[in-house]
Amino acid sequence: MKTSIVTKSVLALLIAAGVFACNQNKPDAKPAAATTATADSPEIVYINQDSLVSKYDYIKDMDKRLGDKGKVAQADVASRQQAIQREIAEYQKAAPTMAADVRATTEQRLQRKGQEFQQYQQNAGAQVQNDQVSEQTKLYEKLVEFTKAYAKEKGYKMILTYQKGNATVLYGDPSLDVTKDVVKRLNDAYAKDKK
Repeated sequence: MKTSIVTKSVLALLIAAGVFACNQNKPDAKPAAATTATADSPEIVYINQDSLVSKYDYIKDMDKRLGDKGKVAQADVASRQQAIQREIAEYQKAAPTMAADVRATTEQRLQRKGQEFQQYQQNAGAQVQNDQVSEQTKLYEKLVEFTKAYAKEKGYKMILTYQKGNATVLYGDPSLDVTKDVVKRLNDAYAKDKK
């Protein structure tokens, strides 16, 4: 499945931050009781990042939202660019028959329009990037919040991410892989939020 650049950068942030949840116990605080922890439960588990990206509905919807916004912005910029190009082509056809002062005024107007277009294009690109950052931040916060609660509930001390080709985790025992449960719970929570 194709992963968007946006999602990859969000997940790179997650890896860099370690998307882990530790029981944040202060030295003098009593440890929180985990609801499902047993003596033989693992304290460290991992989430397969590739599976999370391909199966978490929020990420799919986020990618679609960002993709749609990007397409709208691209279409708008392309439309404005074509309009300016038509004006330039019309000017070039008519220039030989124009009076020098009309030609100079038209050239100045077209130059100004070209500069305005470049500024508009930069602003549109910046807006798309701002939207991406905002969505990435929401996703990051949502995953960290969920992961902390999940770790506390299950009695895990740490939850790592694993991604194929990522040298940070070379191997993880499949019994420590909680991805399926995490994706199911995230999708269930997201489905409730969407209602």
